[in-house]
Amino acid sequence: GTAALIWNEIIREKITNFIMNQSKEQRILNFVLQNAVRGDPCSVVDTIDKYCSQKEWAMNVGNEKGLILDKTVEEIKPSIVLELGTYCGYSAVRIARLLKAGARFLTVEFNPEFAAIAKQMIEFAGVQDKVKVLEGPSEEIIPQLKKKYEVDTLDFVFLDHWKDKYSPDTILLQECNLLRKGSVLLADNVIYPGAPEFLNYIRNNPRFQCTNYPAHLEYMQVEDAMEKAVFLG
Repeated sequence: GTAALIWNEIIREKITNFIMNQSKEQRILNFVLQNAVRGDPCSVVDTIDKYCSQKEWAMNVGNEKGLILDKTVEEIKPSIVLELGTYCGYSAVRIARLLKAGARFLTVEFNPEFAAIAKQMIEFAGVQDKVKVLEGPSEEIIPQLKKKYEVDTLDFVFLDHWKDKYSPDTILLQECNLLRKGSVLLADNVIYPGAPEFLNYIRNNPRFQCTNYPAHLEYMQVEDAMEKAVFLG
């Protein structure tokens, strides 16, 4: 798994970026613009999956774990959602297509290039009215959510950014009183690349009830999992 990721993420990608004079993320967007149906979020999600499974690997949640994400969103029926780690907008589109009318979805992305691509992806999918991309580091944006973005408490949080940020950001969400009894956190990649600090924190915290969903790394046969944590108040 590690060797395949190093090949896909570092060597092959850098060679292709140099030859084509554009980033992998721009190539994913271009493929969607040329092959997906405008205004159809399911078509956008399927087209990204097709590109990343057949052409170039990318760190979207992917379809296998995406089904776990879908099921969680459908069960919660959230009114206010926070995503940490937008990347190209795959999971933002995937979540937004399931949200009820009037729901709010804030997604945080540190990398300005990824944020710009995600905005175009979200607009092409036709879910821009539901999704707001917030650019900057999560540890700066989370404390601003209440006052600047008028968030009371969050119904659902999807963690899919830097794995070493999962634990401190979960603690920060609590310190900022953004979680209520019944708020649900869902974390991706807890086995590969892995988020051991987060798992240790969440599973040993009496304020959370945890469920583990074994799966595979997106577009690969590498073992991975998602962890759901319900805040008990």
